[in-house]
Amino acid sequence: MNDHHEIGAVLIRYATGIDRRDWELFRTVFTPDCVLDYGPIGTWHGIEEVLAFMRQSHDMAGHTLHRITNVAATVDGDSAQARSYVDAVIMSPDGTSGVNAVGFYDDELERTGAGWQIRRRRFTTVRIGGTNP
Repeated sequence: MNDHHEIGAVLIRYATGIDRRDWELFRTVFTPDCVLDYGPIGTWHGIEEVLAFMRQSHDMAGHTLHRITNVAATVDGDSAQARSYVDAVIMSPDGTSGVNAVGFYDDELERTGAGWQIRRRRFTTVRIGGTNP
């Protein structure tokens, strides 16, 4: 598998981990000392903080759909940078309302013994709005 394909697979694992509430899979996406900056939503340092926030935000939700597209990656040895688009829908437990967040991720990745992992992420919000069931 080539680096670009593997980096895309990391981003899909992120989305799959959240949407399935598979927190062990989600944990494989990030380095232990990762930093995620989601702007006004918050900033988290280390996988444990990230995991706590994601669980708090998603465990009680209904269906969620995190769609990752337009992955563009540049690899330099054991480091890489990637930009991808995200279109996320987080529904209420009863499915009658929800939030749709659209934006893009700028990621710094490193090749680790476990494969490519994200060490830094910045989320830029393009639009956040309600859903219309």
